[in-house]
Formats: sequence, C-alpha cells, structure tokens
Amino acid sequence: MAQQAVQKNTLYVGGLAEEVNESILHAAFIPFGEIKDVKTPLDQATQKHRSFGFVTFLEREDAAAAMDNMDGAELYGRVLTVNYALPERIKGGEQGWAAQPIWADADTWFERQQQEEEMLRIQAENRAAMQEAEDLHRKKLAQEREGEIEETESRDDPMAMAEAEVLKQNN
Repeated sequence: MAQQAVQKNTLYVGGLAEEVNESILHAAFIPFGEIKDVKTPLDQATQKHRSFGFVTFLEREDAAAAMDNMDGAELYGRVLTVNYALPERIKGGEQGWAAQPIWADADTWFERQQQEEEMLRIQAENRAAMQEAEDLHRKKLAQEREGEIEETESRDDPMAMAEAEVLKQNN
C-alpha cells in the first residue's frame, strides 16, 4: 500500500456535533493561528455536515499546535478527533474528502497508538521522579524541623513553639 502524503497544514476534525457550523469551527481553531479555509462537507441527502470537517492553517506550526491542543477536546459536548488530513483525491470516480472513511489511515492510527503508549510511559516515569523529589523534599524539611528553630520564628509561630517544646522534652 503506497503511503499517502499528509497535508501538514490541513487538519481533519471529526466528532462534530450537529450544531457546529463552519463559523463555529473557525472560532474554535482561530486561537492557534491564521486560518486559510474551513470546510464541513455536506451529506447530499440531508444537507447537514457529516460530523467532520477540515481546517486549513496558513502555517504548519499553527496546525500542529491546534492538533496537539484540540485532539480530545470537547466542542458542544462532543469529543473531537483531530489529525492531519489526507490529500484530496481528484482523479477517478472518487469524491475527495467526503469519500474518505474515518478509519482511512490505519497506519497513522497505529503510529498514534504507539506514540500515546510512549507518552503514557514517559508520563509515568515523570510522575515517579516527581514523587521521589517530593519525598526527598519532605525528608529535608523534617530534618530542618528537627534541627534548631530560630528564636524569632518560634516566638511568632505558636506551632513552631509547640514543636520546639516537644523536641526539648524528648531529648
């Protein structure tokens, strides 16, 4: 299967609520940068969009930022799926974006799954490192408390006075 080139400045936005129109979609994505085009392909029979659309940014970086921030975000109570869009197909009997099934790019999905697993692993490592640093910090604070408490601090702070009293009685 030939790998199709993705358009790095056009985003596929899936999971749109029925109320969402092109101007609402535009408003939701404009914070990330200048938008060149917004399309919500219509179902010919109902003349309503088919719960997905496309947002094209002028800059690739803006599209990347929008995808990072909006994938999984909620709009009108529905969770959005935001990916890079596949290029429109013009030749043959195909109808471009509208003919694309949502699962059209299984390779991208698999790659995303692997990236998500990697992200979760990194996040877990970061959480463990943060916990370790926090525990170390607590130990250090406890050691400082056991050490000498400055007299000015203990006169102002009733808790510090009580701690100092207890420490004196224990030693």
